[in-house]
Amino acid sequence: MAIETALGALLFDLVLHDTAHEHLFNPAWPPHAKFHDAQYIVTSLAFGGLALALLAGRRGDPHSRLLWAAGTVAVPWAGMFPALLFPGTATYDPEFRDETQFVLGLHGQMFMALVTLVVLAVAVLLASAARRGRVGA
Repeated sequence: MAIETALGALLFDLVLHDTAHEHLFNPAWPPHAKFHDAQYIVTSLAFGGLALALLAGRRGDPHSRLLWAAGTVAVPWAGMFPALLFPGTATYDPEFRDETQFVLGLHGQMFMALVTLVVLAVAVLLASAARRGRVGA
């Protein structure tokens, strides 16, 4: 999930033409909107990289590093849901309605955010349960 977070926005918003033309290379977007998309790309890369560093670390409690890494990775994904509460926001621009992918009624990116958050939660729960099993043994 850390790798997905680090590289997802970079690939989908900048590199892959099928989706980058809706984002950073969208001629309808003003420079300030493109700035915030670029900011999101850099932020996601930083969060994913930080989580990978936490997971690869050797110092401190591994369980604590896992919790911090999961929380770090969750930030950009979890932020998508309340972002829709702000005025004038949407998961896609109207001109791309026919190109937009929906999964189970959710915009593809929102579905991926939900899946990522569920996977992170399950990983934390499993790791915590395993830790409790070792501590109590």
